Amino acid sequence: MTKHIAPLPDPDGSLLLRELNHRVNNELTSAICTISAKAVETDDVAVKAALLDVVDLLHGYADAHKALRMPDPGRLTDAARYLQHLCLSITKCRLDRLSIRLLYSADDLRLEGERCWKLGLIVSELLTNVARHARFDDRRPEAKVKLLLAGNVVRCVVSDNGSASDLIVRGRGLTIVGELASSLGGRVHASCAAEGSSFLLTIPLTEAEQRAAGATHVVLKRKKVRLSHRLRVPSAEDAAAG
Repeated sequence: MTKHIAPLPDPDGSLLLRELNHRVNNELTSAICTISAKAVETDDVAVKAALLDVVDLLHGYADAHKALRMPDPGRLTDAARYLQHLCLSITKCRLDRLSIRLLYSADDLRLEGERCWKLGLIVSELLTNVARHARFDDRRPEAKVKLLLAGNVVRCVVSDNGSASDLIVRGRGLTIVGELASSLGGRVHASCAAEGSSFLLTIPLTEAEQRAAGATHVVLKRKKVRLSHRLRVPSAEDAAAG
């Protein structure tokens, strides 16, 4: 008996991306299962601990990969929450193991799904560079991610307090970062010095994102007005009238 498998619509051309994500997830799951089985089989305590540490690391990589999943391209995405989840995942699988502290702050911002995903790819690549290349010497390792909304422009800053002369050489990762920024209609400015490195991404909002930002601004302004009325200190005239 044969069964016809109906193809799913692919309006956004994301078939190959979904296939790649599916393949990576399957390979990570297979590696986790294989190494976990070897950990169970061995009687050597040190070997078992080492294998389980690898399993934990692979779980972290899998979580970070899932955090980079593209949101629905047809809807606006909470970019602040998306990046927060991504930063937590990267911290767990990369930065914590190197004792690098990550500080994250973000303005309330809605971005189109694919644009939010590309922003996440840029942040992920830059944080990976911090983990791989930054040299902190006797300084307490620290990295920062800031997502700011200034008018109709998004400013995303990824910085650290480590020396990173290696990053001055434009490698494949930074080339991809530049191309991703260009695809968003923006650009990346890099500053690398002995006391730290900083990458500033600036991208303009689309019309839909501008409308969402305007609506959010109105809501926040109304909340601020209500709060100010609630906290208003009675004047002397109010007290006399009372």
